[in-house]
Amino acid sequence: MRACGYTAQVSQTSDDIIILGAGAIGLATALALLDAGRGVRLIDAGAIGHGASHGNCGTITPSHAPPLAAPGVVAQALRWMLRPDAPLYLKPRVDPALWHWLWRFSRRCNPRDWRVSAQARAALLEDSRQRLVEWIARYQLDCEFHEEGLDYVFRDPRLLDRYVRECATLAEFGFASEIIGGSDYERQEPAMREGVAGAIRFPDDARLRPDRYVAELARVVAARGGRFETDCRATGVQADAQGVSVQTERGAWRAREVVIALGAWTPAFARTLGLRAPIQPGKGYSITYSRPSLMPRRPLVLKDVSVCVTGWDSGFRLGSTMEFSGYDEQLNEIRLAALERGARQFLREPVGAVVEERWCGWRPMTYDDMPLLGPAPGQPHVWLAAGHGMLGISMSAATGQLMSDHITGRTPAIDPTPYRPERFA
Repeated sequence: MRACGYTAQVSQTSDDIIILGAGAIGLATALALLDAGRGVRLIDAGAIGHGASHGNCGTITPSHAPPLAAPGVVAQALRWMLRPDAPLYLKPRVDPALWHWLWRFSRRCNPRDWRVSAQARAALLEDSRQRLVEWIARYQLDCEFHEEGLDYVFRDPRLLDRYVRECATLAEFGFASEIIGGSDYERQEPAMREGVAGAIRFPDDARLRPDRYVAELARVVAARGGRFETDCRATGVQADAQGVSVQTERGAWRAREVVIALGAWTPAFARTLGLRAPIQPGKGYSITYSRPSLMPRRPLVLKDVSVCVTGWDSGFRLGSTMEFSGYDEQLNEIRLAALERGARQFLREPVGAVVEERWCGWRPMTYDDMPLLGPAPGQPHVWLAAGHGMLGISMSAATGQLMSDHITGRTPAIDPTPYRPERFA
C-alpha cells in the first residue's frame, strides 16, 4: 500500500489535519474526519498499528465499563507489590510522577468516583460497540469480527459473588449479563477444566483480531485519500492563529489542526506544549499461538488469575496483566509464564502447539480511567485523543467520531464533557 510507505521529502503544502499516532485511535479519528470531508495526514514514529493496538486480546467489551480505580484495589495492590508475577505489579523505583499518579488514583477508589467513571466509560463503550458494527459493514473491514459475547469465569465463589453484585450496576447502564452455575458452565464449555464456581456471560460483547482491524482501518483511510508518514518521529508543535506547524525528524508540516493520539507517549509530547496529560504507561503482555484443537467457544476472562483468552480463525492469544515499570521494553519471562500458568488452571488445552509471538506494550492509563478527548487547553488548533487505558480498541470507533464532531463543529453523539482534557489543567 503505497500510501502507508515512507515519504522521502517533506511536503511544502499545508495539510488540513495532521494526526500524530497511527494506532487504533489515530486511524479511527482519521476515518471519521475523512467521512466528514476533511483531509488527513498521519505521522507515526514507527509502523502503523505496532503500539498497544497490536498485541491486545481484541475483545470489544461494554462489560468493562467499571474502572480499575475501585474500592479495595489499593489494598490488593499493596498485597501484590512483592509478587513480580501478580496481575497488578508495581516495580519499586523512584519516580515522582508515578507516585503522584498513584496518589490521585487511590483517591478515586471510592464508590462515588467509581460510579462516575463507570457511567462515562459505559457511554463511550456502548456508542463504540454500535458504531463498530456499522463500520465493519460499510467499509468491509476483514478483521475476524464475531458477536458471540464474552464470559467471565470463576473458581473462587467469593470473587464470583462480588462480580455478580457489580452486574446490577451494569444493568442500570443497559448492559445485559447472565449468571451461569459452575456445573452448567462446564457442560456448555468443553474446553474448561472441572472446578468452575460459576460464570457471568455478557452477550453483547464481541471480539476481533486487533492487528487486522488496525490494518483494515489503514487500508480504508488510504483508499479515501489519507496520507501516512511512518518511521517519522514528531518532535514538537507550534500553534498560531492560522494553524499549527508540526516539527518532525524529517522537517516540518503546516496544518489547520493537529490531533495528538500518541497513546502512552502522549505525556512527554504534551509537555513540549505546556500541557498536563497525567498518563502512566501500564505494561501489558500477550502470547499468540497457533490454534489448539480444543478452543473455548467465546472469549474468556479468567477472573481469579486475570488472564484474557481469545481465539480466532487465525490463532489463539493469552493476554493481560498490568505492570507499572515505566517504559521498560524487556519481555518479563516471569509475567509471560504467569499467563500460561493461569490458563492451565482453567483450560484443558491452555496453549497452542506453536508460539507465534510474545509481546508487550504500554497502555495509556489515566488515574480516573477516562480518556482525554477534545481541545487542548490554551492551545488553539491542538486536540488530544489519548488515555484509553486497556480499552483503546473497544473505544476506537466512538472516539474517532467524537473527535471528528469536535473538530468539525457537529453536535456529538454522546456528551463529551466527562472526557475533556481541561479536567486535568
